[in-house]
Amino acid sequence: MKVIVGLGNPGRKYSKTRHNLGFMVIDNLSSAYGIKVNRKGFDAIWGEGMIEREKVILVKPQTFMNLSGRAVKGIFKSRNFETSDLLVISDDMDLGIGRIRVRQRGGSAGHKGVKSIIDALGTDNFARIRIGIGKSGDREVAEEYVLSPFSKSESPIAKEAVQTAAEASVIIIKDGVAEAMNKYNARNPNPPSPPLIKGGKGD
Repeated sequence: MKVIVGLGNPGRKYSKTRHNLGFMVIDNLSSAYGIKVNRKGFDAIWGEGMIEREKVILVKPQTFMNLSGRAVKGIFKSRNFETSDLLVISDDMDLGIGRIRVRQRGGSAGHKGVKSIIDALGTDNFARIRIGIGKSGDREVAEEYVLSPFSKSESPIAKEAVQTAAEASVIIIKDGVAEAMNKYNARNPNPPSPPLIKGGKGD
């Protein structure tokens, strides 16, 4: 069973912001595969279902970003998961808008949600998908930037990136992280080819 955690902040106020791309990918997968993400527990809302013949749990932590690890640790304790079962999806300010990066493991790169998960699990040995939101131009206003919505011109790019990240999640489930890295890490920011998943909601 795979645990797919999309990072974001709970509440309608934050639903369309740059920091909530992880939540958007979970919504995409939920819609595409008919997995209801409506169970409450472990400081999260979550749902269980099947993606490409693999059992999965889709998770949206409800603790706000910097305490995301609390939800992940609770779910892991409930069923004795291994970190090899975990995939974390987050935004990334160091990538241009729409860029996707798949990694097998690594540090937080300054992302508070990812850092919280690393601290809670005591390891950085878990897969992650990073979705670019562009640089704020000023690190001192980074918090304001990540909590801002995408502009009108950026929104289609962000929506496509969510779809692509959902597609990459499916490749990881089916074929492994290495295959997804080969397929997506050198890809154009806005690939012209149609996405693998159809019918998912990216926003």
